[in-house]
Amino acid sequence: MLINAFLIALKEIKRNILRSILTILGIVIGVASVIAMVMIGDGTTAKVQEDISKLGTNMLTLRVGQERRGRVRSDNSARPFKQEDINAIKSEIQNVKAVAAENSSSVNTIYLNKSYTTSIVGTSNDYFVIKDWPLKSGREFDESELSFGQTSCILGTTIVKQLFEEEDPLGSKIRLKNFGCTVIGVLESKGAAAFGRDQDEIIVVPLKMFQRKIQGNKDIKSILISINESKNIQRAKNNINSLMQERRAIKVGEDNNFYIRDMEDLLSTMTSTTKMLTYLLGSIAAISLLVGGIGIMNIMLVSVTERTREIGTRLAIGAMESEVLLQFLVESVVLSTLGGIIGIVFGLSIGFSVVHFMSLPFIINTQIILIAFVFSTLIGVVFGYFPARKAARLNPIDALRYE
Repeated sequence: MLINAFLIALKEIKRNILRSILTILGIVIGVASVIAMVMIGDGTTAKVQEDISKLGTNMLTLRVGQERRGRVRSDNSARPFKQEDINAIKSEIQNVKAVAAENSSSVNTIYLNKSYTTSIVGTSNDYFVIKDWPLKSGREFDESELSFGQTSCILGTTIVKQLFEEEDPLGSKIRLKNFGCTVIGVLESKGAAAFGRDQDEIIVVPLKMFQRKIQGNKDIKSILISINESKNIQRAKNNINSLMQERRAIKVGEDNNFYIRDMEDLLSTMTSTTKMLTYLLGSIAAISLLVGGIGIMNIMLVSVTERTREIGTRLAIGAMESEVLLQFLVESVVLSTLGGIIGIVFGLSIGFSVVHFMSLPFIINTQIILIAFVFSTLIGVVFGYFPARKAARLNPIDALRYE
């Protein structure tokens, strides 16, 4: 009986092919929108995770100031960090892979007749370990350059392109503010990080050179710390917090005048935000599925009216109400299921095109596809039941008299 009802449903759909296409259009749009939105959202989430991971491996950032409820408040009375703080972290904290200062500023860079304003960072070789940033060519700073603050620098690929184009920069001298600097290395390209910032737009110099030539003092603005394994991050964070409270003479009950940022916290926050937006957009898109369901119910009611005499004939020759109910219910489910299948194909196509255009990872969420398909089928059942019940309850005599 079910197979027969399915075949009759297909026959009716083919007989009014244009009307059937317009009927399932709402389902197609709804399913395609949900799948495309979720695919774009998942790709964005993966991209954010990838960009944040580029900032460093198992990295903690120690800065001066107070952090309350995710917001940072500067504390001008708090003394800045010193080299001794870095040495203390290296010697007293377990599971530390690398520790480096990070003093940064903006500087105008000149080479021959070209100039470019960029970010300059004063640090040590541990910076490249923490950032997981190998050199493309050249070398890192040697001990004498770090100890005496010699004017050597390592360039990001964006600076190389802007100042040197195709020329090999190694050994060349560039001008930073009012002093010259010898290029000893070029970093591998990292591309854009979180929030679209170009990480390759950077010049790295020895910390002591930065302090003497650019900053004018021995203060350290922030300290980067890499932990050897992610499972040890929280313990190391707590130990660093205790160590800095001791070194900065912070009494029990007093607020810290420093804060520690965990990249895992940032990653978790950004990921949860993008996922929430993904599900919000998906939920909004799912509303069109309800509109599609109303369209199916409307057309099925029209179909019942058009086929009143046919229904009356079937009932008169012995067809049961349940058979008529099943017939129209199957027709409604076939329409909605067909719309769901077409919607899945369109959704995947649209999602793939958008993520390819936006250079996002292509991620297929099979769970969402399955949910969208099941939901489209349920819409056929729910919105097709009322017209089917109406058809099954027709009086055979009245139906046969219907003009």
